[in-house]
Amino acid sequence: MTTTHDRSPVVAGLLLAAGGGRRLGGRPKALLPHRGRPLVEYAVGVLRGAGCEVVHVVLGASADAVRERAELPGCVLVDNPEWAEGMGSSLRGGLASLAADPRGVDAALVLLVDQPGIGPEAVSRVRAAYDSRNALAAASYEGKRGHPVLFGADRWPEIAEGAVGDRGARDYLAAHRDAITLVDCSDVAEPYDIDTEADLSHLE
Repeated sequence: MTTTHDRSPVVAGLLLAAGGGRRLGGRPKALLPHRGRPLVEYAVGVLRGAGCEVVHVVLGASADAVRERAELPGCVLVDNPEWAEGMGSSLRGGLASLAADPRGVDAALVLLVDQPGIGPEAVSRVRAAYDSRNALAAASYEGKRGHPVLFGADRWPEIAEGAVGDRGARDYLAAHRDAITLVDCSDVAEPYDIDTEADLSHLE
């Protein structure tokens, strides 16, 4: 039997892509076009490019359309029927899916689908901060914490317990501020969100 002591740690990518794009006229963010393909495909490519062989993608708004139109080979697709409650439900569902993955995931590297300014370089830097199943790390931009965020598996139950509404892991991170390893990514990424019509100018 393989144990966590005699194999390389598995740092999985967890992509939260369930948002309905309320301020974008109800267009699901996962399906916004970027570089000729749905944004969710680009984000998965970022995680893959950073070395995440295991990738779970949480879908919500128009999940059936995303499955039909996006090419996501090798990904575990997680349906979140409670996506309208906010990011918390997607984080809970994603962590539960990772916990059940037979490959034995040691940490989750959480990325948001609507931040295409964050590429493989930044994700790879945060991934490299993994040092144990108790790891807690996050990218920082000009000194401010952002995404991606790395959660060691030992922390998942407490994170999931506090992931309610649209706050995701915000309260947990605030309570454990002193334990977070901040990884400066200011020189390789821009942490803007695609939230409004004006933000669509960031897409290519």
